[in-house]
Amino acid sequence: MGKVYIVGAGPGDPELLTVKALKLIQKADVILYDRLINSEILFNAKPGCELVYVGKEDGKHILEQDKINFLLYEFATKNDVVVRLKGGDPFVFGRGGEEAIFLKEKGIPYEIVPGITSAISVPMYAGVPVTHRGVASSFAVITGHGSRGQFPDINWDSLAGIDTVVFLMGVANRQKIAQNLIDAGKEPDTPVIFIEKGTTKEQKEIETTLGEVAKGEVKVHPPAIFLVGKVVNLREKIHWYEEALGSVEI
Repeated sequence: MGKVYIVGAGPGDPELLTVKALKLIQKADVILYDRLINSEILFNAKPGCELVYVGKEDGKHILEQDKINFLLYEFATKNDVVVRLKGGDPFVFGRGGEEAIFLKEKGIPYEIVPGITSAISVPMYAGVPVTHRGVASSFAVITGHGSRGQFPDINWDSLAGIDTVVFLMGVANRQKIAQNLIDAGKEPDTPVIFIEKGTTKEQKEIETTLGEVAKGEVKVHPPAIFLVGKVVNLREKIHWYEEALGSVEI
């Protein structure tokens, strides 16, 4: 009987992988990985490691979650180290909790390894802090889509008083999300930033307002973070990543 490690791979930049995650990837006999895993991370796998793609795109699963669960169980009965590699953090809309419960019920040993969530790190790479003294003392991380591709069931009124709201997987529903926030009390001129392919060399930022998003005027390509709040205005002073890309690597 082997052990399953539910591992967060971080937001995209391979250098943001944790030390523990890297060691497990190097030891793994099998790695089941998601769509947003940077291929450079998988280069760290040892020769002979079985790489199994179990990602999804635009709500379309290569494998349903129950089938992924079964694969974890099956591989754990035949291998010593099984890594379930997930983008960001396994417990931030990563369904890591569901997999942990399944493994527990099946009597399979497991560990959970946190990863750097894109909800905070991607805005950081765009020069946008989710909190800032005098500007934002609260933030929320919200899913941008519900189960089976439906619009998420969210208490929109509760978000009206949150200073910074970050939506993950919210690109497809961005217009409806923006309108719901306005209806809940957010001002149409509230700053918004979309950050495509965050923490990678292809990172792109799109600054706009909630009202413009609600009108359907903003074109965005996933994967992207959707952030709403006045902290976006701090980007003019804090942005750093573009300069870092042109400097000498550490």
